[in-house]
Amino acid sequence: MDILCNTRGYVLDGYPVTRRQVELLEARNIIPFKIIELQVDLREILKRGILSRKSPYRTYPLHDSSQILTVRNSSYRHEISAIWEYYHQRHQNWHIIYGQNSKWSVWNKVVEESRSSVKHVQSYLEKIKEDKAASVANLCITPKELQARLGEFQQYCPVSLLLRGELVDLSGNPSLEFAAEFRGHYYKMASKEDLDKFLEEPEIFVAPLASNILPSPFELPRKLTVAEVKARFPQQAEMKGYCAVTFLEGNQRYEALIPGNIDFAVEYKEKIYIFQDEEHLEKFILPEKYWDLKLPNKLPPVKEPILLTSLPMLGYMEQGVAVSIIKALTAVGCLKPKYPFLNVKRSALLYIAFHLKAYNPKSFEFLRNKYKKKLEQYEENCELIAYLGSKMTQKYREPKDRPIDFDYKLQKFLSLKHISDKLFNG
Repeated sequence: MDILCNTRGYVLDGYPVTRRQVELLEARNIIPFKIIELQVDLREILKRGILSRKSPYRTYPLHDSSQILTVRNSSYRHEISAIWEYYHQRHQNWHIIYGQNSKWSVWNKVVEESRSSVKHVQSYLEKIKEDKAASVANLCITPKELQARLGEFQQYCPVSLLLRGELVDLSGNPSLEFAAEFRGHYYKMASKEDLDKFLEEPEIFVAPLASNILPSPFELPRKLTVAEVKARFPQQAEMKGYCAVTFLEGNQRYEALIPGNIDFAVEYKEKIYIFQDEEHLEKFILPEKYWDLKLPNKLPPVKEPILLTSLPMLGYMEQGVAVSIIKALTAVGCLKPKYPFLNVKRSALLYIAFHLKAYNPKSFEFLRNKYKKKLEQYEENCELIAYLGSKMTQKYREPKDRPIDFDYKLQKFLSLKHISDKLFNG
């Protein structure tokens, strides 16, 4: 509230660092013009922590051990990634400066970013005062303010509509990188080239000089989410769910009938249309030539899913467990396990069984971990034969002359006799 802060700005140090703090700022219409992040790698952080703990000027202990610093850094990185994505997408006001440089290098870069921000604001104010169009990128306009001051074209690009006869819907892009203000209203453009044309001659793109005007809301297609499409049940999609754009572009041939994806749906004149992908959906924004197509009498057969359990045994094995079996066979072929007191065939079969259990993608995680431990123990027991064979000699050796773990592994090997009998007998 200080008048100096209102006129010259202020620095908010170390805030926000969580998404909740971002929401609190936006609730009070506070969006930073520039966000400066000083990045330092973990090794340098730990190095500075050690130097700080050895400092003779340190009068009392702090919670800054290497373990605590590592946990704090990890937590910070996790929290800051969501904030970076939000500010970078909406306002492009996030700038990274490496804190390992000298303090003067950091200072110069911060001053440079601040000067560019002030220069941009001054340019904006001068153009608005002269009744010209001005870019509003990096001016930290809140979504609520944007919605309240949108011009007659709403979220559509006026330049594309006038010059190319295309309606480009920008409602899915929250960025204001290519947005401009003219006569108190905001207009969003589809590209840098369109923005430059609008800034040069804004009068020809808006009323009353603009020859192309935005159609009424009823005549504009509206994108639907998957939940909105499902909420319209039992209303069916037009053209039985086939993509109208691919059908027309394919000269309305049988081969051009491609089923649409429910993720790319629009509503037009209270009808639902589904498209193959985002690119074909965008072409439907001017729907006059697409919306009233007629399907041919002959349609492609409906592709219905086939249950795995209805397949013959070989087909079921191929589609259901082939990948897991191939991995298990590859592993047993590489290891060539031989379990104490069991033959090679039995040893290989048991290894495959443990491997399938340990890496079953449809099993619970705790079960997979349980059998992974059993598999590791099985491999260790298989290695006993090779170990004992390499260490045993024909002549008796005193215990002090034997390897340290020889007696332990020999006893372990002999104790597996009764376990092998249980495994062999099933």
